[in-house]
Amino acid sequence: MTLTRRTLLSGLGAGLVAPFVLTNRAVAQNKPDTVTVDFATYNPVSLLLRERGYLEEALGTDGIDVRWVQTLGSNKALEFLNAEAIDFGSTAGAAALVGRLNGNPIRTIYLYSRPEWTALVTRPDTGIASVADLAGRTVAVTRGTDPHIFLVRALAGAGLTERDVRLVLLQHPDGRLALERGDVDAWAGLDPMMAAAELESGAELFYRDPGANTYGTLNVRESFAEAHPEIVRTVLAAYERARDEAIADPAALAAVLGDVTRLPPEIVARQLERTDITNPVIGAAERETIRAAGIALVDAGVLPADSDIDGTLDALIDGRFTVASR
Repeated sequence: MTLTRRTLLSGLGAGLVAPFVLTNRAVAQNKPDTVTVDFATYNPVSLLLRERGYLEEALGTDGIDVRWVQTLGSNKALEFLNAEAIDFGSTAGAAALVGRLNGNPIRTIYLYSRPEWTALVTRPDTGIASVADLAGRTVAVTRGTDPHIFLVRALAGAGLTERDVRLVLLQHPDGRLALERGDVDAWAGLDPMMAAAELESGAELFYRDPGANTYGTLNVRESFAEAHPEIVRTVLAAYERARDEAIADPAALAAVLGDVTRLPPEIVARQLERTDITNPVIGAAERETIRAAGIALVDAGVLPADSDIDGTLDALIDGRFTVASR
């Protein structure tokens, strides 16, 4: 099945935060009863935040409950945000850009990681050793995610397009299974499933480019941010509390990731060694990485030639909620 520009688009739907301190000040007069936040295995800090209850502690003083919803990929997080099923969602930066370009009213407010969470993966028996070898082969991919965007850019670098391969659209866990069963020849992988395939079944990461992995970004519904900016700051302060703990105690982060994924320690370690959580700030360099992914998608013909990448980034990245780097 060939993934076209249309299917990609259809699949995506400056005050400072005081570091370390969770605010208990009153929120907007019409405060919500519940704030809905996603958690995802590709966002390990979210798992620690959920486990520790820091957000419940911070919002509970204002009588606000917290509801947690698991997302399996950027595409699902964007879908849930667009449908107002969640208020905060974890995506790749490039996926958030394309979602906003397609009219999804979200704002990017925080970096939860700089990962190398995607690569192109195959089995040892396929004879695939380079991106050029994918011509005419089947590739599992989750549309609207960083692995999909990574695949598009890798194909373009080899002089290929999506029309030169046969795409099989699956969610990330099913992509891994399809590769291992022999149903597809390659997979645009995502950790921790990618690390598990690598260590458990001998899958090969035949194409890697850490610089083409965009940042892990936390996004909020635009209408929610406008109505409840103080709650946004509270959520980010709670994230910072969890991130600080994860940096100070990596074993705690590894333990909660292992508990949620039920993966053995060596697989958890492989994912975390490829995940940098030291910088939460969306600065010029981070913006440029996301911008480069958008330009690459335009150049590859996946996004319309007249796409306003810079203007969309201006609308997407919300500097009001920038946290202090340390």
